[in-house]
Amino acid sequence: MNRKFDSGRRSFLATSAAAGFYIATSKAADVKAGVKGGSGPVVDTASGKLRGAIDGKVMSFKGVPYGASTEGARFLPAARVQPWTGVRDALELGPASPQVPSNLIPEAMALQPKSDANGTEDCLHLNVWTPGTKGKRPVMVWFHGGGYSAGSSNWRLYDGANLAAKQDLVVVTVTHRLNVFGYLHVADLGGAKFANAANVGMLDCIQALQWVHDNAASFGGDPSNVTIFGQSGGGGKVTALLGMPPAKGLFHRVIAMSGSLVRATPRDRATQGTTALMAQLGLKPNEVDKLQQVPVADMLKAMRATQALQLSPVIDTRALPEGPFDPVATALTEGIPLMIGSTETEVTWSVNTDYTMPDDAGLVRRAKQALRTDDAAAAKVVAVYRKNRPKPSNLDLALIIETDASNFRTGTDTIAERKAALKKAPVYKYYFQWYSPVREGKPRSYHTLDIPFVLNNVDIAQAMTGTGPDRQPLSDKMSGAWAAFARSGNPNHKGLPQWSPFNSDTRATMIFNNECRAVNDPWKEERMARAEVRPA
Repeated sequence: MNRKFDSGRRSFLATSAAAGFYIATSKAADVKAGVKGGSGPVVDTASGKLRGAIDGKVMSFKGVPYGASTEGARFLPAARVQPWTGVRDALELGPASPQVPSNLIPEAMALQPKSDANGTEDCLHLNVWTPGTKGKRPVMVWFHGGGYSAGSSNWRLYDGANLAAKQDLVVVTVTHRLNVFGYLHVADLGGAKFANAANVGMLDCIQALQWVHDNAASFGGDPSNVTIFGQSGGGGKVTALLGMPPAKGLFHRVIAMSGSLVRATPRDRATQGTTALMAQLGLKPNEVDKLQQVPVADMLKAMRATQALQLSPVIDTRALPEGPFDPVATALTEGIPLMIGSTETEVTWSVNTDYTMPDDAGLVRRAKQALRTDDAAAAKVVAVYRKNRPKPSNLDLALIIETDASNFRTGTDTIAERKAALKKAPVYKYYFQWYSPVREGKPRSYHTLDIPFVLNNVDIAQAMTGTGPDRQPLSDKMSGAWAAFARSGNPNHKGLPQWSPFNSDTRATMIFNNECRAVNDPWKEERMARAEVRPA
């Protein structure tokens, strides 16, 4: 690591946290850690000793604080954890950030703990699974989905024990501030006290990575070999981190699954949204101090009622100076290998998905709406899809076209193209095509379905995957590829055909299904037909 840059980052984090430090010390860490006894493994960390548990073939350490509570320091960068004495038990998952319910389909929602509904502002915790505390294993750090507004690392779907055990890795999952608590931009409204109150949800992620850097060796991990990965909002977070100078050197490879951040929100637009939220609460723009005192439930209620609010990473001269991939990939990404991809029918993730079988005219109407074009252009695109995919029904074609037009596909495609254009580190592109049998197959290859295959949790996630014998072989191939990439920046292993890096000429892509195939520029004609479409 560049020692000068590491020192600068620590200074950045310390300076950012200083304004809130006097009120943001962790209540849990300020007192002596309780010692409940037991014979679980004990490790030394920079803040004190932790006692974990034996979790199958690995050790687990849950609910580990990586930052102080933000209660009383809302919107400010988190302070560091105060050291504790004695041995602190790390046996239970920590609380989620305050949030509102998601509209994920029930197959996925079944794996979210009910406790997430009781999120608090003391949510900066992470979980660690490791096969042993000796050695120097690759470290994989997972950032959860839910956009920037929902979710936590507590979902059973994200349990890291199986991936850690089977692939001999250290797996870390992170919970951080979300929605108005993590992404409300008050830096341009609150004066000197809130000058650093921008992107604090992302600064939480950086603080978690700093914790990993400082403590990985105690868990048998290699701090010089860290891969960050995430799905949906987690994909957005890891691609945002690629553009954040304070995160430089804290990770060495990136995997973005069905999520991306091509460009960040402009400051003025973010400030307009904050002003609208404050008006909803009866506050003036210069009353940020009063905004800190609003009860959590009222903050969430106002958030849902404010249409102008855009809660996502914001252009910020200190932490996120430009869009990570807009108009090109930032130079910060140059030496970092990337794996990125999406699922075939991402749009079937929502309870609001339209499963009505369209007739031919209805298919054109859905394509027209998805592509935001006119009837003639939509009909041309539909004709190309029907030619290249003669077997799928009109409903299948509608869902694929709607996915191809969505940011789930366009964002990941754009990042792959712009990152590969740098020609400084390899990019590996994938396309997940396996269809779930649950609910008579209606959800198809939906958003989130690749997660249990990557984390080797297909049995935990039977509500999503069913119970068929084809699940584990595919999981072995996918989790093996993710682990191989974490080790070397190259996902190839003996269970897959040769997977070449992506570039704008060949557009090499690995298609994951019961039969995995390496294909150059799959569905090229469809891609070119969409590229010719102009908004109506």
